[in-house]
Amino acid sequence: MKHVSVLLEEAVDCLAIKQGGTYVDLTLGRAGHSREILKRIPQGHLYCFDKDATALTESKPRLEEVGTNFTLIQSDFSHFKEELEARGVSKVDGILADLGVSSPQFDDPSRGFSYRYDARLDMRMDQSQRLDAYEVVNHYPFEKLLQVLRDYGEDPDAYRIAKEIDKRRSIAPIETTFQLVDVIKAAKPAKALAKKGHPAKQTFQALRIEVNGEEDALEALLQDGPDLLKEDGRLSIITFMSLDDRLVKRRFASLATVEGSRHGFLRPEEIEEPEFDLPSKKAILPSEEEMAENPRSISAKLRTLRKK
Repeated sequence: MKHVSVLLEEAVDCLAIKQGGTYVDLTLGRAGHSREILKRIPQGHLYCFDKDATALTESKPRLEEVGTNFTLIQSDFSHFKEELEARGVSKVDGILADLGVSSPQFDDPSRGFSYRYDARLDMRMDQSQRLDAYEVVNHYPFEKLLQVLRDYGEDPDAYRIAKEIDKRRSIAPIETTFQLVDVIKAAKPAKALAKKGHPAKQTFQALRIEVNGEEDALEALLQDGPDLLKEDGRLSIITFMSLDDRLVKRRFASLATVEGSRHGFLRPEEIEEPEFDLPSKKAILPSEEEMAENPRSISAKLRTLRKK
């Protein structure tokens, strides 16, 4: 499946781009969002992050069709603040993060991201790192494995699945995606298997998040991102899971609210204006047309924080 950037126009519009501004795309992928940003900053500069070397290699010529005022950085975006500071960048006009996994990763059977293809358990976005899904499934202690499946997959059957994995791996390693799917199906009750959707979806999601440190990266972004914004700078984040959207929503709301004012702890004259606001109070969702054309956009939510 060809990769289609979700909420493309909406995400770029939310950045309120300035022609000479400095912008950061923390999830380059196949450069869909980055190309649009680059088109709008002829006098500016764009910093593009991705820990997948293939994404950087394939995106470079696509960006060069638009301009050369960009820098590619192979790194997990949990380190984006240090990477920017190493290049002399301390403040930026806008930051964009699309937390979805790109279609080329899902649709390459050898990467082991999908339960639709039989492949070795992998799921690494950065192919040079040691930790992969095989390691998590076969060598994590039971309690740690259960925590991953429960916290990141939010599957009500997480305990059953972890117990079944623990039992099977004591006999022989679980090596492939289809082997893991069989284990998950064996663990789930018939009522759960009869529900709409693939029974392995939440477990595969949990493993991918753990392997790639996705929650750590998001927490770093929510902590450091606002501090890097110039006045009128924007931080826009596209999420695809309720787990991530809750974190983004709460962090943005806390920054755009004066502590104590909401519950009447402060008198009006004591209230200082918050440093940030929310250009849109509610998350921006894909249009009906986009959801029909790109089913992977259905769960997407876009939220933006603005530094006043």
